[in-house]
Amino acid sequence: MAGRAFAFPIRVYWEDTDAGGIVFYANYLKFFERARTEWLRSLGLEQSKLREATGGIFVVAETAVRYLRPAMLDDELLATAQLQSAGRASMTIEQQALQQPGGQVLAEGTIRIGWVEAATLRPARIPPMILEALNR
Repeated sequence: MAGRAFAFPIRVYWEDTDAGGIVFYANYLKFFERARTEWLRSLGLEQSKLREATGGIFVVAETAVRYLRPAMLDDELLATAQLQSAGRASMTIEQQALQQPGGQVLAEGTIRIGWVEAATLRPARIPPMILEALNR
């Protein structure tokens, strides 16, 4: 079920860096979150509308990130999101932060997101409309 990679441009701002002007490691998770959100939006799956329509939300269940090279203040990056696998209640997305220009990989990881009922945070099945959009 692996899909095509989605890429979202990101500029590194002062607030993203540590005292040395290097991107603080936890901010790569924020970059990845933005890319996943925009990837879903590009598939017609806006998360706020999904919650209204289905009563469910995605939550991060597991992360694994490797940091290969630092990004610096004012760098231009592409944060990617690509479906690795999808099950009944969760999916795993492969993600990268790429230096621009050139495409050198700075950080890469896998993020597993689960579908839960928003009111109770109990695991639930991913609605068919979402799985259909992922397969297009």
